[in-house]
Amino acid sequence: MSGTRFAPDRGLTSRMVATMFMIGLLYVVFVGALFVLLRGAWPLVAVIAGGIFIAQFWFSDKIATFSMGAREVTSQEYPELHGAVDRLCALADMPKPRVAVADSDVPNAFATGRNANNAVICATTGLLRRLEPEELEGVLAHELSHVAHKDVAVMTIAGFLGVMAGFLTRMGLQFGLWGGFGDRRDDRDDEGLALLVVIAVSAVVYAVSFLLTRLLSRYRELSADRSAALLTGRPSALASALTKVTGAMGAIPTRDLRQAEPFNAFYFAPAFSARQTASNLLSTHPTLEQRLDQLGRISAELGR
Repeated sequence: MSGTRFAPDRGLTSRMVATMFMIGLLYVVFVGALFVLLRGAWPLVAVIAGGIFIAQFWFSDKIATFSMGAREVTSQEYPELHGAVDRLCALADMPKPRVAVADSDVPNAFATGRNANNAVICATTGLLRRLEPEELEGVLAHELSHVAHKDVAVMTIAGFLGVMAGFLTRMGLQFGLWGGFGDRRDDRDDEGLALLVVIAVSAVVYAVSFLLTRLLSRYRELSADRSAALLTGRPSALASALTKVTGAMGAIPTRDLRQAEPFNAFYFAPAFSARQTASNLLSTHPTLEQRLDQLGRISAELGR
């Protein structure tokens, strides 16, 4: 956070440190158990998984933009979007990220990248069509706050262990179903038991990492809302953007929402209708009511 004018958030920092510590502890336990249980078969998996992790972290910006169908745009193509990002970066005293646009009617935005110098901020065409300039600046300030707080990189790392654990759980189940527990029972009892333990450990690690990332994700969204509102001095504009975006989700085809759903943790607002989001206890985002209530309190504080 040093070097920018975004309001520091010690609560977010402590939660990121705690999440990374718990994820690291889970990772050590997880890998240690696999080394013991798989009796030497795990090193190759570890090398492959480590390579995937490095690629995912190092190229996270390219992976995210490619997956969303986003493309980097110039100031000649989208002068108003670039102008808003320029003003906010000058106001926040931070490097300007690359600017991208995704051709999607889902009104949303996201930021990605391992640090401020490699960040990308992306808005969808649906968002650009629906928001007024002040509302758009509020959304962009929210996303720039994620970059400044470095929580985009933390979420990338924190989500990796859960993805790997889930993959190994499915792999173990498939192995068990397709021959892992079959012939020569006397010789394979120990292997079958070990495989069951690996599946159980993987499932537990996946569940815990899932909950940790959800808890961090909800807090980081509230933190970004607060930072954006204080930076721009217009919490009402951000509240208006939130209301428009969340309300517009109900008119988006279900197919489009499902395509966007895997990126919910990085989005400005989750790709669900307002009713679905409010009822989702494991949502990546706080409810609209919580976010509007916080912005209302900030508006009252600034008014005083």
